[in-house]
Amino acid sequence: MSRDKLTSHYQADHHEAGVEVPYDRINPETLRNLIQEYVTRDGADWDEAGCKLEDKCEQVLQQLRIKRVKVVFDLTSQTANIVVCR
Repeated sequence: MSRDKLTSHYQADHHEAGVEVPYDRINPETLRNLIQEYVTRDGADWDEAGCKLEDKCEQVLQQLRIKRVKVVFDLTSQTANIVVCR
């Protein structure tokens, strides 16, 4: 997932009032599901674009590891999201 896409997504969701959740404290299966939902949110079929869904998920996981993005739990909507770190 490109940084531009993450940035534009964060800007669209800038109203979130939430708390950061350390990704390494999330159950691995839950984290994988969150990342998969995130990368497929816009309806993209990564296989058609010449990229595997698993590759995109790994890219987001790497961005979590290097703190380019983070998981935030929105207290208002009671949902988790991945947003760009500021």
